[in-house]
Amino acid sequence: MKATEDLAYTERAVSVACIVLSGGRLLIAHRNPVGQMGGRWEFPGGKREPGEDDVTAVVREFREEFGVDVKVGRKIAETVFVHNGKDIALHAYRVFVPHDGTDIPYSLSEHTEYRWAFPAELGKLPFVDSDMKLYPAVRQYMEAVGDES
Repeated sequence: MKATEDLAYTERAVSVACIVLSGGRLLIAHRNPVGQMGGRWEFPGGKREPGEDDVTAVVREFREEFGVDVKVGRKIAETVFVHNGKDIALHAYRVFVPHDGTDIPYSLSEHTEYRWAFPAELGKLPFVDSDMKLYPAVRQYMEAVGDES
């Protein structure tokens, strides 16, 4: 393998997915109706910026997309997906929000709405393909933590 190929591999783009749980449900968000994935449901999150680690990206993305500061737990899943011909690593982290967005609504910037959904509902919604690759590991994690979710 050439040095440039090694470099390209080590600099693979990384996105983060925020897995927020409450009462056996997941926080999901409906994307604005623009772009390749417009109008689909997803876990909150997004691309890691240059110089960021995963935790910093999770905190920044949640603040930008929902207007709240969060605490980041452990990585619970990861996968790779292809976007525009490039491999993207997707890392899912357990995220803790200060409130559930019900009494005090989240301030959305990238989504038209959000909701709390049971895991079985995800397969019935038009969900972003990359996030669905995380679904089996997220569901397994939820079963393992049980009432702690």
